[in-house]
This record gives sequence, C-alpha cells and structure tokens, in this order.
Amino acid sequence: MHELSIAMSVLESLKGEAQRRPGSKFLKVGLRIGELAGIDKDALTFGFEALVKETEWQSLALDIESVPRRQRCPNCNLTFAVKDYEFTCPNCGGQETACAGGDELDIAYLELEEP
Repeated sequence: MHELSIAMSVLESLKGEAQRRPGSKFLKVGLRIGELAGIDKDALTFGFEALVKETEWQSLALDIESVPRRQRCPNCNLTFAVKDYEFTCPNCGGQETACAGGDELDIAYLELEEP
C-alpha cells in the first residue's frame, strides 16, 4: 500500500515545516491529487489518520482535492478537462490531443496558527 508511504512523506514534510515555525499549531494540510496519480484517496486518508493517531499531529485534518485529467489540443492550444473518456477537443474538434495533466501529487496548502 504505497498510500501509507505517501502519508508518511506528507508528515515528514510537515515536521520540517514545524521546525521552521516553532510554536505554530498545524490545523489542516491540503493535497492536490490527479486522477492519473493512481492513489486511492480512502486508503491515503486511512493511512494518514493511523499515523497521526495519539501523536502531537492528531488534530491535523487532511483535505484532498481531486484533479481531473487534462488534455491539450495542438491545433487550437486549448487545455481541457477530460470527461467520460472524451479526448476530442471541445473547441475545434481536434482528435490528436495530448495529456497535459492529471498526475499531480502536491501539498497544495497548509493551515496553521502562529503564536
């Protein structure tokens, strides 16, 4: 289950940030995860909650934003979200679109209270 290692990496990043901001209370961490990233959001949430349980991070909330797959049309340069596996450009009807995103795995934001 690689979701647990992802949760561990997120916590390690936050621990580094906590060292730079002593005395701050960390409230929420937001992740941006693309649909092509191959991550089970429920498994990630479960792993994260298991890791923070009964630690100083227990009150930290995890917020996950899903990012759709995006395609780019070389004809008109439009970037669009893919819905129902429709890869045709909705602007010009171009058939030869290329993947332009949807594989993200980023820490999008961190909410904290500073002393």
